[in-house]
Amino acid sequence: MAGVLHFILLLFLHCGSFILISAGPEDGTTTVDSDAAFTTTESLFSAGRTNASEVPTTGFTASYSKLTTKPPTTTTTTERLTGDTGKTAERAVSGKDAEEEKEQEGPLELERRSTRSIKVAKKPKTIQKKPKLITKKPKVVTKAKPQVKKSASPPVATEKVPQCPPLGLESLKVKDNQLRASSFKRKGLGPHRGRLNIQSGIEDGDIYDGAWCAQYRDKKQWLEVDARQLTRFTGVILQGRNSIWSWDVVHTYKVQFSNDSLVWKPCMNGTEEAVFEGNQDAETPVLALFNTSAVARYIRINPQTWYQNGTDGDICLRAEVLGCTLPDPNNIYAWQTQPAESRDKLDFRHHNYKEMKKLMKSVNEACPDITRIYSIGKSYTGLKLYVMEISDNPGKHELGEPEFRYVAGMHGNEVLGRELLLNLMQYICQEYKRGDQRIVHLVKETRIHLLPSMNPDGYEMAFKKGSELSGWALGRYSYEGIDMNHNFADLNSVMWTAIELETDRSKLINHYFPIPEQYTSEEAFVASETRAVINWMQDIPFVLSANLHGGELVVTYPYDMTRDWAPREHTPTSDESFFRWLSTAYASTNQVMSNPDRRPCHNKDFLRYNNIINGADWHNVPGSMNDFSYLHTNCFEVTVELSCDKFPHASELPMEWENNRESLLIYMEQVHRGIKGVVRDKDTEAGIADAIIKVDDIDHHIRSVADGDYWRLLNPGEYRVTASAEGYYPSSRTCQVMYDHYPTICDFRLTKMPKQRLKEILAKGGKIPKDLQLRLRQLRLRKLRVTTKAMNQRRAAAAAKRAKRV
Repeated sequence: MAGVLHFILLLFLHCGSFILISAGPEDGTTTVDSDAAFTTTESLFSAGRTNASEVPTTGFTASYSKLTTKPPTTTTTTERLTGDTGKTAERAVSGKDAEEEKEQEGPLELERRSTRSIKVAKKPKTIQKKPKLITKKPKVVTKAKPQVKKSASPPVATEKVPQCPPLGLESLKVKDNQLRASSFKRKGLGPHRGRLNIQSGIEDGDIYDGAWCAQYRDKKQWLEVDARQLTRFTGVILQGRNSIWSWDVVHTYKVQFSNDSLVWKPCMNGTEEAVFEGNQDAETPVLALFNTSAVARYIRINPQTWYQNGTDGDICLRAEVLGCTLPDPNNIYAWQTQPAESRDKLDFRHHNYKEMKKLMKSVNEACPDITRIYSIGKSYTGLKLYVMEISDNPGKHELGEPEFRYVAGMHGNEVLGRELLLNLMQYICQEYKRGDQRIVHLVKETRIHLLPSMNPDGYEMAFKKGSELSGWALGRYSYEGIDMNHNFADLNSVMWTAIELETDRSKLINHYFPIPEQYTSEEAFVASETRAVINWMQDIPFVLSANLHGGELVVTYPYDMTRDWAPREHTPTSDESFFRWLSTAYASTNQVMSNPDRRPCHNKDFLRYNNIINGADWHNVPGSMNDFSYLHTNCFEVTVELSCDKFPHASELPMEWENNRESLLIYMEQVHRGIKGVVRDKDTEAGIADAIIKVDDIDHHIRSVADGDYWRLLNPGEYRVTASAEGYYPSSRTCQVMYDHYPTICDFRLTKMPKQRLKEILAKGGKIPKDLQLRLRQLRLRKLRVTTKAMNQRRAAAAAKRAKRV
């Protein structure tokens, strides 16, 4: 009988699948592990079967789509063990224990959390006929210490699916001409729109719709992706159609592979063609991992069922394909080889909160003389908002040295800015130690502040889902559900209301607008993170800043809010020309933005605007940090949208660093553009705080800080500049701004007004100097003459009236 069982087992193995039978020593019952049945990897370029690459699986954290066959009731993985006796046994390891053994270090981007549902090849009934024969010797395996060895039988164990990144439909790495479809309703719903997370325009029917939609409603429709070279495909991620007006999702679908786009081979589930579960809503990405990876060049997604909506339901989907490009030893595809690595040795991966803090600490330990870590506050859940300061004198504001800041992670799911700032602090530390003169000069002449995560709570939510699976909005908001990009005080409305009500323009202010009282109250719906950043702005005299976002490729500048609450309208500041200079400095040096052949990310072609745009001309954003920074402080700030993909895969981070490294450095260097100087007291040489710096023909002033130093960002040109302060006579001079990468020095020495000088002397209990006494006497005489003249004029006028009456 043992020989019969051995023959049956070999038969199962020969068929490419096996059934795990385990028997308890006490009750003699048998269980069938349907998850143990897996087929081996099939290459479409060979007649036989090939083993899968033994690469550990990346972590996916979202639930992936299951096959439509009945799911297994147990979740176990199996290991083939061979003892000294030469007999093989099967050991079941629970999925939960296996999960606990693996500690998560990086982002859970592409994790398989459970095994796939596989159809059992044989009925359990036929296996349960001879339970006693299987349970005769349960102790044989337990006595001998098993050793993991390669089985002499055909490979039947579970395939370890390779750690394969997305091909790049979402990130636009896959070009439009690599996408084909069986049909499409119109150009705006063509195959080039079938990209994961792509966003539609406001109106349906334009060229920027939110999915690929087939023209016909049958099971013969497909979306095809050409990888352009041999690729090991491991899975598909699907979404429904992004639209304000339509609801279209694919419920189930099949997948086929090909080498020539003519002969297609289906993705199999045992002996049947696999059918994968799709979407139940339009926005949640659903992952389907193949039971076995397949090597091919082309892959097709073939919808089977979809939301009917009566008779109006369309076949629409957005997708991402997971696959590993195979090695190309013969250099056949050299024409399309793209560099995937950076020349800089940096930590290119996604960092959660603990890992971010650890990395920042390592940078501080590597460069303790030029770095300092400090916190500006806490998030709603208590995570600290850490800032890395980089300067030749950390912790100290130096006279004449401008303050610069980068802020990232305002929206927690827009993660590229976070990783770029972590890379930037590593890079500056390394290059400073290496003696790079550009970096050395930047560190010695600038005080740099890097806030990599303004919304750590939102990031942690997106991080747990991981790249490709967090969708478009998960993690965008704070833990309380606040969009921090609309959470700053609306000073624009305060300014425009004052302009409409005040008839005397000389009484209007154009800078340092106070924060409304209702905003500062405890009852105000203001995020703790927003309050922390506002206090940070008020404590440090920042000159220039950039707010790093994701989801587009463009640089926007103030104002972000339209004056009449229009959906979009060009709303410039008085410093429009310099903001355009700043925006162009970043956009023109960014390798992706400056590429004239790139396609639009979603629904607006910013190439027509040279990749820069007035924020309000894009869409109305009241309460933005850019506008608040400009109206409440001296700081000029722009928003940089870094990539089409909000959460790029870790494999794309090296190239994203290469795309943005020069832009990040160039933009920081713009803080030295314009004029700077110190406003001093002419008599004491002490710096004058809060002195107003006015530039003719620019209706926006700035102020000097505590030590009297100031920085006024200006384009090259000649300017008439006036410095004034309370109790002092104003002083004016002409300043010339050159094209050089250093500012023009324009110092001011102000003379106190006699009254102010007298008040200060009397307050100190001192004697009035003779020159001041003489000056006061002259002022009294002048005032007396003016008063006497006015009285005489009034008397003459009254006499004339009396004479006229007589």
